[in-house]
Amino acid sequence: MSNIHPSAIIGDTARIDPSARIGPFCIVEDGAEIGPGCVLDSHVRVLSPVRMGANNRICHGAAIGAEPQDLGYTPDKARPLVIGEGNHFKENVVISSGVKEAHGSVIGNHNYFMNGAHTGHDCVIGGHNILGPNAAVGGHVEIADRTFLSGLVAVHQFCRIGSYVMVGGVSGVRQDIPPYCMANGQYARFVGLNIVGLRRNGFSQAQRSAIKRAYRLLFRAGLKREAALEQLRALPDSPELDHILQFVGNAKRGLIAAE
Repeated sequence: MSNIHPSAIIGDTARIDPSARIGPFCIVEDGAEIGPGCVLDSHVRVLSPVRMGANNRICHGAAIGAEPQDLGYTPDKARPLVIGEGNHFKENVVISSGVKEAHGSVIGNHNYFMNGAHTGHDCVIGGHNILGPNAAVGGHVEIADRTFLSGLVAVHQFCRIGSYVMVGGVSGVRQDIPPYCMANGQYARFVGLNIVGLRRNGFSQAQRSAIKRAYRLLFRAGLKREAALEQLRALPDSPELDHILQFVGNAKRGLIAAE
């Protein structure tokens, strides 16, 4: 029995692994690539710039590789959408392809996009992230690993979000959020460490204390960023501190403020 439902429309040059399952009324355009073990439930559209790895699930009504929402976009400017393995895209998720960066849009491995979530063109998203219902991520955004964006979070274009970050629901992110933080508010502000997330991911008490000490200097000591960074560099070295210093040092849009 074929793994492709007879009502599905498959482009002549689409490349679909024989183990992938394509459900009713799906459309896979010419040039799209779908890897082993992928499942398209129903009414899914996979557009031509998509390069999809293994074991991804795309639920009803999702559009993967949608045209960028960019007024200057024309089809000849299309860049790829490269998707890794083990991602889960729930109902009505929209992921845009690239338009301005050579790498296009990039989705890593084992991410979970809840219903209605959207990521814009030229985004780079790492692995093991969760985007809540109707979370909206603007173009050129970078999200590292193991972050959680709650429902209705909106992320401004060109922002960066570090690893192990949690953003509370209905927050607007307009500046970078460094790793290990928890942010919340209409304009998202630093409200503390993502303690629950750090514990769940095996960070020891000593590691959590070192991170807390670093962010006390950065957000609570009343120092300007360069002065805070100078004091951070004087702290005992650790992988977590190095991660924070590297992220903060590259913050082109500035950092979120403290509550």
